[in-house]
Amino acid sequence: MTEQINAPQAPAKAGTPPLLWVLLAAVLVAALVSCVFAYRTNQDMKAVLAETGVSAGETREDDVTIMDQYVIRSTLPISDAYKSGDDSKLTDREKETLEMAAAVLDEIITEDMTDYEKELAVYDWMTHSLQYDTGVLQVIPRTEADADNPYGTLKYHNAVCVGYATTFRMFMQMLDIDCMVVHNTDAYHSWDLVKLDDEWYHVDIYSDQDSGNYANFNMNDEACAQGHDWDRDFFPAAEGTKYNYAIQNAQTVEDIYAVPGLVKAALDEESGSLFLSFDPIDEAHAQQVETMMDGIQSFLYDGGTYGDLWMEWRWIHAAGNQYVLAVYISGFEDGNSGYDISDEDQEKIDAAIADAFGSSPDWEDVDYESGDMGEGDAVAEEAAG
Repeated sequence: MTEQINAPQAPAKAGTPPLLWVLLAAVLVAALVSCVFAYRTNQDMKAVLAETGVSAGETREDDVTIMDQYVIRSTLPISDAYKSGDDSKLTDREKETLEMAAAVLDEIITEDMTDYEKELAVYDWMTHSLQYDTGVLQVIPRTEADADNPYGTLKYHNAVCVGYATTFRMFMQMLDIDCMVVHNTDAYHSWDLVKLDDEWYHVDIYSDQDSGNYANFNMNDEACAQGHDWDRDFFPAAEGTKYNYAIQNAQTVEDIYAVPGLVKAALDEESGSLFLSFDPIDEAHAQQVETMMDGIQSFLYDGGTYGDLWMEWRWIHAAGNQYVLAVYISGFEDGNSGYDISDEDQEKIDAAIADAFGSSPDWEDVDYESGDMGEGDAVAEEAAG
């Protein structure tokens, strides 16, 4: 007789505890509230973007935050007031900005200037009269909140890149020259695009501030892309070369072996830039020039006669087989200390030190770059960092 084996029976299901039903209900309610909140937030964001004409993720020129701190803002009310002569709609702060900007233009602009000459005058003024947002005591009171706008840039003469870019754009708009503020794709730097004779050029005054050597003045896209990136689908293409400073000021070189002597002369004369035109030049001769420049740079890096000078160069295509070698040199000493000390103030400083110590210092032996920082230098170092 065969023994029958019954299959194991599944255990009976227990009833769901009431507490579990309560927890499940709470989760469902929370999820529903979260969805409603997300929907309302999304709708609110869409409404804000609709008011500004900007789509989510869309590149725009103004109302862009750089380095999570500095905001690119329009200054059209100021430039419009300058051109119309009516500042009645400006705030007191905007009126003060307008007065400062108008005073600068009165000083550097003449009626017979071309748009390019006006642009160049503004560039020269900004690179010589402004400084990075640093200083012995930075600024008292501290101006971090105004380092990104023309008010702080013109009043305190210090700025971050946004301050340079928006101030330059304001000057250009006051002069009826089309200009835009550009920012890079990662939103940590900004500069300008300026339009001359229907062609656009990049201008990065912030990057040239320390040298004023025109390395970032009126670049086309090809040159600018060597150190910048941006949304090319939004910002207009910059293809102009006519008003590139290197092309405008290049000297013709007939013998490529004259290049080392010309570079040495620029070094000896403490010139921040040298522009050499080769018309025409082929690939073989260009490689020989490159080799000479590499050798010169190696000589500079060895120290000695030219100390801590730093040099870079690039080829700029002018037209046809004409190329310009643009050489940029940085690191020249600017006065004794790098501070803006007048002769009268220097005499007072000498007299005060002599009165206390019996003689004034030999300023040629003073090491302004030493690591022994006073409290003021420490503040400057912290601000710059």
